[in-house]
Amino acid sequence: MTTSDGPDGRDDAGLLLSDAERLHALTALGDHYAAGRLGDAEFHARSGDVAAARTLGALTASFRDLPGGVPLQSVDGRIVQAATGAAAGGELVPASSSSPAVPTRHDPDRELEEIKRKGRAVESWDSVVVGATLVVFLVLQFVVGWDYAWIVWPSLALTLGLPRAIMHFTDDDEELYDELKDEDAKARKARLRAANERIRELGDGRERPAG
Repeated sequence: MTTSDGPDGRDDAGLLLSDAERLHALTALGDHYAAGRLGDAEFHARSGDVAAARTLGALTASFRDLPGGVPLQSVDGRIVQAATGAAAGGELVPASSSSPAVPTRHDPDRELEEIKRKGRAVESWDSVVVGATLVVFLVLQFVVGWDYAWIVWPSLALTLGLPRAIMHFTDDDEELYDELKDEDAKARKARLRAANERIRELGDGRERPAG
């Protein structure tokens, strides 16, 4: 979000922040940290700057390179809170490239990212297929009254196996994906705890704006 001059020529970047507005900005910064966009030292430094900010414009530097920008904006001389979290940028997804891949040395990180991509796609497919199968079964069993509605369930295994076969997503890949997902969840929880602790620390007055 950006600031602009008010209708009377006033510079809205100079609007003074309330404690609630500073806390909102800190929460948004914590969301970015939890998403992995900021490192520990960078989050610590920026959160200190946000806590010390007196004006709307003083927040610009801390959010200059983050999706969604400053989570506050000026409207008719008032400061309005913008959405935080997934609504303010969400997870970044690298754009696909039309350039052909250049063969290079084996890259473990790239391989792990590929397993994550396939795993997420398979998970999404599984959710859709299981949900659709359940709906079909209920309709055939209770609406149509077909005694052989159970036949949809044996076909479920074949349907779930199709995307795995197409994407060459093996059992070993699936096991590794589950481990990677658990590790990502633990890392995200750790960042969220650190972000909440930092916000509490700043809110307790251990680092307060000067003046």
